[in-house]
Amino acid sequence: MREIFSDIIQFRGSHYDFGYMQGKQLKNSLIVKNRKKFWKLRRPRFTVNIQETKQILNRYAPGMWDELEGLQNAMEAPMNEILRDFGGYRINTPKSGCSIFTGKDYLIRNYDYHPKTYEGRYSIYQPSDQGYAVIGPQQRVTGRMDGMNEKGLAMGYNSIHRKKPGAGFVCHMIGRMILETCASVDEAIAFLKEIPHRHSFSYILLDKNNETYIVEATPRSVDIRQSHVCTNHFELQKDENKRILDDSYNRLNAMKKHKSEVSDVHTAFQMMNDTDKGVFSKEYKNWVGTIHTSAYLPKELKAWIALGGNQEPVVFDFEKWLQGENVTMEKFHGQIDTDLPFAHMD
Repeated sequence: MREIFSDIIQFRGSHYDFGYMQGKQLKNSLIVKNRKKFWKLRRPRFTVNIQETKQILNRYAPGMWDELEGLQNAMEAPMNEILRDFGGYRINTPKSGCSIFTGKDYLIRNYDYHPKTYEGRYSIYQPSDQGYAVIGPQQRVTGRMDGMNEKGLAMGYNSIHRKKPGAGFVCHMIGRMILETCASVDEAIAFLKEIPHRHSFSYILLDKNNETYIVEATPRSVDIRQSHVCTNHFELQKDENKRILDDSYNRLNAMKKHKSEVSDVHTAFQMMNDTDKGVFSKEYKNWVGTIHTSAYLPKELKAWIALGGNQEPVVFDFEKWLQGENVTMEKFHGQIDTDLPFAHMD
């Protein structure tokens, strides 16, 4: 068992300035040093075309290119390296887990991954140039692994597989673009039908209208269904599923089993975060250990998060922040039952 932390990054301003500020934070950080060590050991099996990436980012989310330029100028790194590490287009992502449970007015997500990928950055950002304000944990700095925007649209995603990749965006950049550009579930569904996908993922969406939709997205097809539980397999595009799905079905069945015990967002959060309910995972060495549990309440515009299991969540009042009241904390802490290294700490 070890104590870990996440930094809170809050910013109001242009995308370029947001990128520049973060680039200054990151320039000599463990996150960047660990990325450089990774690429010394393993050559990337993909190439990044700068002009192609700029063109497609400007089509779907113009502010993101400005943010990447801000990162580049602050970090004084070549743009091809910035795009390789932070661009989110035509790159590869490792396998992961994740479970999501929703009620009519909340979305709760267990983020299951390997600790060495976790950067410990929780972002609250309000653009001044374009796009909606978004709260949620970062992945690869520019991406969002889950989150909610100022309109009350909440999003999380679950990995399905990485076989037969397409020429498209990866999950965390798609998550960021959904939250910055879409005001509702309907808009997010239309966006996911249009944008090119790199890998196969389920995107789980909830807004103030109380209905949860799951978008099964691959480089080949996009299908829509409704459910309040989701893990790491498709229900519609079954031909896309991996052959071994025991862990995915075990977590799905655990959520269904405990559903009758859930009376509100608090008991739902406990069901996901308690280590004895069958949803929380300690399989960190297998890339599917639960690092954080997050919750989003669209009508209240509140966001919860806890690092590790059996924890009380930290609660952020996003509505007050949008009105100009900054968060006073600089970090929040938790405990995780692993001795594996974290990207921002080791």
